[in-house]
Amino acid sequence: MTDMDKDKLVTDVDSLNDFNKAIVEEFRANGGKVGGPFEGGTLLLLHTVGAKSGKPRLSPLAYLTLDGKMLIVGSYAGAPKDPAWVHNLRALPRAHVEVGTESYDVDVRELPPEERDATYPKVIELAPVFADYQAKTDRAIPVFELIRV
Repeated sequence: MTDMDKDKLVTDVDSLNDFNKAIVEEFRANGGKVGGPFEGGTLLLLHTVGAKSGKPRLSPLAYLTLDGKMLIVGSYAGAPKDPAWVHNLRALPRAHVEVGTESYDVDVRELPPEERDATYPKVIELAPVFADYQAKTDRAIPVFELIRV
């Protein structure tokens, strides 16, 4: 995926929704595996509740396992604002995830600033693209731990 494609996904809600719908369909059809720009990566489907709407929301996201913790990163490809799912998790820090062929509930903990700052370099070691995203924005990209319940 090019930077131009990523920029369009961040600014065009319909494009993002279409992109996510295709990823979700491929994920579910292939036991949690997808190709294209995510081939070989670890993806999950994050089910949240809209902070304003109260409606169910579904976001396909990359996740990392670091020091035995499952982490998701609110990079939004380096956009100046957090993705909507970050706002939803801050309002209600519980979610449901689909990982591979498993599905389960999680408690969600946003890493506080000091822990986030200590963890982000390790995130970059595992997935260097997150260095590029952080360089594109002035905000500290948030990191969340998903804790199976």
